[in-house]
Amino acid sequence: MIFSLPDKFFLVSGSAEGPSPLNSFDNALLAAGIGNTNLIRISSILPPNSQQISPVRLPYGALIPIAYSYETGVIPGERVAAAVAVGVPQRNDLPGVIMEYHSREAAEDCEEIARSFVRYAFENRGYNLKEIVSTSVDATVSQIATAFAGVVLLD
Repeated sequence: MIFSLPDKFFLVSGSAEGPSPLNSFDNALLAAGIGNTNLIRISSILPPNSQQISPVRLPYGALIPIAYSYETGVIPGERVAAAVAVGVPQRNDLPGVIMEYHSREAAEDCEEIARSFVRYAFENRGYNLKEIVSTSVDATVSQIATAFAGVVLLD
């Protein structure tokens, strides 16, 4: 059996409007720079020895492993937010964690909650935390809006 073990990651986020929830989600993916790819939703483990890189252009149609969060709103004037946070361990041979959160509050508040999830996950595992990297985005609904944040894994 062959297993892929990614060793690079980058964070993305974007928000957008659309005439339907699906169209606003698709537009948010485009805004985040990962539209025109096939997302494979993963659970929340960062492989050992992973290094953060700058976002790269992904080939059209590529199968992309990603942990993500999103919130879609349909009530004009409401706020939607999404965040992801990555906990990187001090020891390179240990896995990190990726935590996602979405809400109807400010991006900064949403992001801080995702970061608190990382701190708890590290405490629960007994790992020492080297750093947390995170991103978030929010939007105020005009028509139908989606906020999207994700962590792309690459090998």
